[in-house]
Amino acid sequence: MRKIIAVFISFVALLTMVSPLYTIADDTTNSAKAYVLMEPTTQTVLDSENADLRLNVGYLSKLMTILLIAEDIETGKYLMSTELTASSTVTGTKGAVVWLEAGDKMTVEELLKSVIIGNANDAVTVLAEKSEQTIEKFVMRMNTEVFDLGLRNTAFYSPYGYYDEREYTTAHDMAVICSQLAKYEFLRPYFKTWRDFVKSGQTELVSENRLANTYERHIGFKAAHSDETGYNIAEGGMDESGTCYISVVLGADSEDDMYRRAKSLIRSGFNDYKVTATMFPDEMLMPMKIRGGCDTAVEIVLRRQSRLVVPKSVGELSTAVVLPEYLTAPVKKGQIIGTAAFYSEKNLVCEIDIIAADNVEKLSLGYVLKKTLCNIIK
Repeated sequence: MRKIIAVFISFVALLTMVSPLYTIADDTTNSAKAYVLMEPTTQTVLDSENADLRLNVGYLSKLMTILLIAEDIETGKYLMSTELTASSTVTGTKGAVVWLEAGDKMTVEELLKSVIIGNANDAVTVLAEKSEQTIEKFVMRMNTEVFDLGLRNTAFYSPYGYYDEREYTTAHDMAVICSQLAKYEFLRPYFKTWRDFVKSGQTELVSENRLANTYERHIGFKAAHSDETGYNIAEGGMDESGTCYISVVLGADSEDDMYRRAKSLIRSGFNDYKVTATMFPDEMLMPMKIRGGCDTAVEIVLRRQSRLVVPKSVGELSTAVVLPEYLTAPVKKGQIIGTAAFYSEKNLVCEIDIIAADNVEKLSLGYVLKKTLCNIIK
C-alpha cells in the first residue's frame, strides 16, 4: 500500500528576468528549416520547430571541435600559453585560414582565437593533432563525445565543418552542444570578440557572427552560411543575473531571417520564462520505517535539488510526495524509495527521485548474537 503526501510550497524565482536590450518585431514568417530555444542548465526546450530534423550545418559543426579543445584546456592537457608547431598537414588547407606553414609556431590561445573568431581551419588542424595525434582520431573522439552526451541524431566526419553529405545534426543536438560550451567561461571573451589579430598583428580575424559586435547579451557561439546548407546560427544570450538562453536556427533563406529568428527566440526566453529551484527541504521527509532490518528506520532525501524553467505567469507550485508505508531490509544507500513530483496547477513540471541516505542490513541470527554478546560484555 502506498500513500501520497501532498505538500504545497510557494516557490520564489531565484533569478530576476530583465527585458532584452533589443526590441525587434516578432517573426510573422519563418524561412528556417528548424529551430530551438533552450535553457542550458536544465536543457529545457522552450520553443522549437523540427528540432530533431537531421540537417547538414556546415561550419556550425566546428562548435563540437571547440568543445573538445576547451575540455583539453580545462583538464590541463595543454595551457593557453603552450606553443604548438604546425605539421605538414596544414599545407593546402581549404577554406578560412591564418596562412600557417609547416614549422610555424603559435600559442594555444592564438590558435583558439583563430578558430573561434576567424574560423581558421589550419588552426583547427594544429589543435586537433595536439589533442589526438591525428585528425581521424580527433573525429572519432567528436563522435564518442556526442554519444556520451546522449545525442543520437548527430554524426561528424571532420573537425572543420566542410560540407559532407554524410554529416548531420539537429537543432536540438546543436543546442545541447552549446549548453556544454556555455559552461566554459574562459571561452566567452573570444566568442564576444568580433575583430582581432594574430601572428604579431599580421593576420586579421573577423567573426562571421555579427551579433558578436551588435548584441550586448551575446556570450557566444557561431554563424555560418553555404549554398548547400543555407544560413545557420547557434546563439547564446545572458542577462545581468546570469540567466542564459540558447537559440539554434538552421537552414534559413537569408542572413536577416537567421538573425531575426535567433534574437526573437532569445527575447521570448527572457520575456516569457523564469528559472527557479525546487528547494524542497529534506527535513520535510520523515525517516522511513524498516521491517526486518538492523535499524528500525532510515533517513531519506531528494536525489538532487532541481532547477526548473517555468512560464513567468506560474505562481505557486505544488508538490506530491509518493512513498511506501515501509521498507523491507536490506536497503542500500542511494536506493530509490519514492518520488517528489512538482506541479503547476495540474501540469507536471518535474519529478525527482527520493532515495535512502544510508545502508540498512537485513536482520540476521549472527547480528542478533553479536548484539547480545556486546550487551553482555558491557
